[in-house]
Order: sequence, then C-alpha cells, then structure tokens
Amino acid sequence: MYIRKATENDILRQNVIFAKARAFMAEQGNPDQWGPDGWPPGSVIRDDVLNGKSYVAVDDDGTVCGTFYFDFGDEPESAYKELSGGEWLLDAPYGVVHRIAADPPGKGTGEFCLRWAIAQSNGHLKIDTHPANRPMRALLTKTGFSERGTVMIGGTKKRIAFEFAEEFPSGVAGEVAREG
Repeated sequence: MYIRKATENDILRQNVIFAKARAFMAEQGNPDQWGPDGWPPGSVIRDDVLNGKSYVAVDDDGTVCGTFYFDFGDEPESAYKELSGGEWLLDAPYGVVHRIAADPPGKGTGEFCLRWAIAQSNGHLKIDTHPANRPMRALLTKTGFSERGTVMIGGTKKRIAFEFAEEFPSGVAGEVAREG
C-alpha cells in the first residue's frame, strides 16, 4: 500500500468510499457524524483535491482503498485553538487529518494513513472525532494518540480531540506517564 495526492480522477471513488463509511458508521451506532447531511459533500471533496490537501491510499493491485484530508503548519485547524477539558501536549507546528475513510473498513488502511500523516508532520499530529465513533477512537488509541479534551468544529459540533506527539518538551513526558 502507498499514499499519493488525490486527483480529480479519484473523486468518484472517494465519493463511494465516503458513502460506504457513512453506512459503516451507522451500523456501528454512529449515524449522526456524517449520515444526516451526506458529509462530506462533493464540493468539499473537490476543493480538497484542487487545494492539494486530499490524499488516497492505494493497495497493491492499484485500487484506491482509503482517502483523507491532510495539512501541516503552525495552525492548520483553527478550531483547535479552543480546547476544553484538557490541554495539548505540544505548542508546535502539527499535522491535521480530517475526513479519513477506508473501503473496506477494519483492514489496516486507516492505521496506514495515520502513520503516513505522522511521518509527514514530524511526529506531531492532531485529529478529532465524534464521541460516538468508537471504531475511530479505538484506532487512534491503538496508533498511539492520546485524548486531549474537546473541540467545537464549525462552532456547533462537539468532537473529541486527540494528539500524537512523538517528542515531548522537557518534563512533559513524565507528566503524561503519570496521568495515564
């Protein structure tokens, strides 16, 4: 499997993957995260591709089996400025992943995508998910992320925030170990 930037030729396949992800989330007890509004809409997927922020995972036979949004910088997600009920581990540039989905789910594609994003972001990645998205929360924990608090996406959607920080500033690693 490998990761590459998505192209306009991938949009149809990305739409299929997102439709299957909505059905999977509903089956897992999370019908509200993407389901009611058909999230993400085609316009968001297209904008992600055109802005160079959309990526796909391609399996060994050339089939696109996963998709996600990735960005890196000083503040790639403005909603993360307001974290409630906790604090971020690092105040440093970070990567962010949104809209991650795989077809089929549960076959390691999500973890592969997250590990790629961690490598691209110098070991510092933040992500959020719906409280009812138990499969994603389990994947994040398995991949080494820690729950940091809650954020409001779009001003109205409460999400659980996670962070992966490969290197801690002096003293923070000990504090994190004592918390866990």
